[in-house]
Amino acid sequence: MTALQRDASAARAGGPGKGQPLLRVRDLSVAYEGSAAPTPAHVSFEVSAGEVVLVLGPSGSGKSTLALALNGLIPHDVPAEVTGTVEVGGLDTVENPVSRLSTHVAMVFQDPDAQLVTGTLLDEVAFGPENLLLPVDEVLARAESALRRVGLWNRRLTNPDRLSGGGRQRLAIACALAMGSPLLVLDEPTANLDPNGIEEFYAALGELAAAGDRAIVLIEHNLDAAVGFVDRVLVLDHDGRLVADGSVDDVLRRRADDLHAMGVWLPTSALAALRLRRSGLRLDPLPLTPEELRNALDSDPAAPVAERAQRDDAPLPITHRAHLSRPVAERATRDEAPTRRPLVEVRGLTLRRGRSTVLHDVDLDIREGDFVAVIGANGVGKTTLVQAIAGVVRPPRGTVRIGDLDVGRADSRTLSARVGFVFQNPEHQFIAHTVFDELAHGLRLRHVPEDEVRARTEALLDRFGLRDKAATHPFRLSGGQKRRLSVGTALAGAALDGGAPLLVLDEPTFGQDRARAEELLSLLRDLNAEGTTIVVVTHDMQLVTEYADRTVILRDGRVAAAGDTASLFADAELIRGAGLRLPPLGSAFDGLTSHLELAGIARLADLPDGTV
Repeated sequence: MTALQRDASAARAGGPGKGQPLLRVRDLSVAYEGSAAPTPAHVSFEVSAGEVVLVLGPSGSGKSTLALALNGLIPHDVPAEVTGTVEVGGLDTVENPVSRLSTHVAMVFQDPDAQLVTGTLLDEVAFGPENLLLPVDEVLARAESALRRVGLWNRRLTNPDRLSGGGRQRLAIACALAMGSPLLVLDEPTANLDPNGIEEFYAALGELAAAGDRAIVLIEHNLDAAVGFVDRVLVLDHDGRLVADGSVDDVLRRRADDLHAMGVWLPTSALAALRLRRSGLRLDPLPLTPEELRNALDSDPAAPVAERAQRDDAPLPITHRAHLSRPVAERATRDEAPTRRPLVEVRGLTLRRGRSTVLHDVDLDIREGDFVAVIGANGVGKTTLVQAIAGVVRPPRGTVRIGDLDVGRADSRTLSARVGFVFQNPEHQFIAHTVFDELAHGLRLRHVPEDEVRARTEALLDRFGLRDKAATHPFRLSGGQKRRLSVGTALAGAALDGGAPLLVLDEPTFGQDRARAEELLSLLRDLNAEGTTIVVVTHDMQLVTEYADRTVILRDGRVAAAGDTASLFADAELIRGAGLRLPPLGSAFDGLTSHLELAGIARLADLPDGTV
């Protein structure tokens, strides 16, 4: 019997003995070449079967690095200096190869396409066990069991490309299950999924967690979806040190203010509750889900928020224009202004990829100074549409214009002076060997004097919190740091000649901690206030309602609706029909029986007290 077969047999038998942790991490530190300090740093914890552990921390704290160390990809495939120990199923991850560790720990990445390699679901799930040299009957039995467990057995002969984003992530989980690995590590698994896909994914993961025979370690920013089935939370600080390890109640509810100050994401309902607490509502314990927030408000017999605010000399009620936050006030002023002329005009745009038509005869206007969100389910053509607008994918001549410029005819230099584009995957636009040179590249191409290049680049490094990474290779950055660099690169060019009139971003907040995401969105809002037109593709419905004054909803490659954001989200049937969901805050306040002054609010910015 080979070593791999012995490991597979041990996995079938349930791994380590009952009561023994599946995972032991002792004083773990990981440092990449050129790093000033390790992240994570001196981290210790254990995970046992049946636990679902959520790992939180600001961008750059080492969450993804920790995940890669748990399955041996660090240091075997990703070079790094590792001190301390990681043991999975009793195996030291430094001393044992990834192939042997794979029967004890499985990894599901944020992009399922990065780990799918075959032509059918059955072949994909069988691929791992086949490489363990298991008998054919056992390979097929494992594959069938795994596919049934995630609800994909009936589609076993389907090409993975034909699945939705949520379906492909469920397939990735099935592949992990077929390996018999008792520990499952997931790194931002819903980052590229639409709301339906997220629900689909967590429904499957919830069933898996309920079985209690495996442990799950989850890195996730979308806590609105994940918090319902997590039972333990680990928190890394900016230096990569473990500063919290406890139950959901101990960490998320009781230390919410500390986490918020650290810049860690919290559920939207928790952020809303922190605001409402400052207006006088008790809301104790802190609500974490829309249902908990709604029930807490309905059970509170105290006076409405607006009355309390007036009586206690607190901020004015939310219905008063003077109390509106800056984004809301700007939106109201903008909507009352005379009609502005279109900056972007799309007429009869049809685009195909291979034999498939992605966009069908799209007509769309984007006005000067708009902040526009483009939303829709996975695969409806959102990214293709904005890439055509920016000229990344060249549209047919005459179908897309930016002012007087025909995008289908324009050369790259002319386009770059009119529009900045930020890709969904930051790595797709990195070309330099250091962060500094990446930011400086576009300026140098336009023959900006070197002293001005340095001044502009250093200002961007400071603005995006990358000063200490100036000499680092872009691919060595964390996911959030890569996103900030990609946006900074686009802004470096946009800052010339008074700024590009149009900035297009595909999932701009993906991979960022809350503080950096808010900083970026605040920057985009400021650019918008100065006249730059912003177009954002996102799956984050809360982001849409908070920042976008206009929204475009795509469905099946066509524009299903376009108009004022608040008006579109007031039509729940339209939102659900497009495969989307109401934002968490809108869901929380829908159906309130008390505090009716909150009904209809979908934005944190519209709640009393603007200090959160």
